[in-house]
Amino acid sequence: MLVYNDIQIRKDYLFIVVFISTLIFSSTTLINGFTNVVYGQTNVTQTNSSNTTNLVNTQDIPLEKVRVGDIEMAYKMFGKGDPLILHNGASDNMDAWDPALLSRLASNNTVIVFDSRGIGNTTVGTEPYSIKLLANDTAGLMDALKIQQANVLGYSLGTFTTQQFAITHPDKVSSITLIAGSCGGKDGIPKPPEFLKLQKDIANKTQNNITVPQEDFKALVTASLGSGWVKLHPESAKIPENSSLLGSKPGLSAEALNNQADAGWGWEAQNWSGVCDDLAKIDKPLLVITGTDDNQYNPHQNALVIASKVPGAWLVQIKDAGHAVPNQYPEEVGKIIETFLSTVK
Repeated sequence: MLVYNDIQIRKDYLFIVVFISTLIFSSTTLINGFTNVVYGQTNVTQTNSSNTTNLVNTQDIPLEKVRVGDIEMAYKMFGKGDPLILHNGASDNMDAWDPALLSRLASNNTVIVFDSRGIGNTTVGTEPYSIKLLANDTAGLMDALKIQQANVLGYSLGTFTTQQFAITHPDKVSSITLIAGSCGGKDGIPKPPEFLKLQKDIANKTQNNITVPQEDFKALVTASLGSGWVKLHPESAKIPENSSLLGSKPGLSAEALNNQADAGWGWEAQNWSGVCDDLAKIDKPLLVITGTDDNQYNPHQNALVIASKVPGAWLVQIKDAGHAVPNQYPEEVGKIIETFLSTVK
């Protein structure tokens, strides 16, 4: 579950193909069930430059704290409209979300970002760490903020929490958005064994204060970006000399890294049933987004698995995007989510 997104991503001269399916009934209908929508983009960086002064900067938003069970939870709230709760990716704090994505989401939603248990300004607590515990933390945050129901979104490891939260607390959920995720268990498409070994080796060395070879960090970056993006933007795969995982992630401790890694790998293991079938039973609007080149972190086929099992699910695949899809295409991802949420009543 290690994600290395501390990189500068250029968005010049992109061409995006988005496939949207609003009704997917079984895996056999997936290939022919897509409606093709093509977005042609030229010089996206310049196109968005005029809006940079209006981008949400979470650093400028006051940090608040509430008591949730056995922890003090740090959060920030901004925007207008129905509540939208965002679950971070592994090792990220609440400030890791792309400003362009947050700005788009905040235009029509009251966005709530927060540090999950043991990350950043949220305490680790005393309860045994698990995805279910993180899901209950979200429920506790909503209760503390007096939010009865919310749209919930998760990225990477955050999709695990989002799904578990929706299954455990369906009455608190208006809709579900999953970006670069998996429903886990026997239905999940596992990551390549060699990449899992790389992740575990980096986690072990980081936790034991052993220097991680730079080529291993580069492998993480390349896997996160995906082959198509790296081919278009080879400079994006470069990393600073003497990089370290803890050094690149504000508020990340070795303990938190270990807790998240164990929880994530447990979810991805195929010795349990997963949650796809449970997700289908709760009958909530569902949007699934993936990059077509996410082949190692959470293989993109997992998005097809989820969408094939949940009637009425929206499935969006973004070409030349990897696991870091919300950082690579924040404006486009934001627009897709906006369109989806506009249908949720």
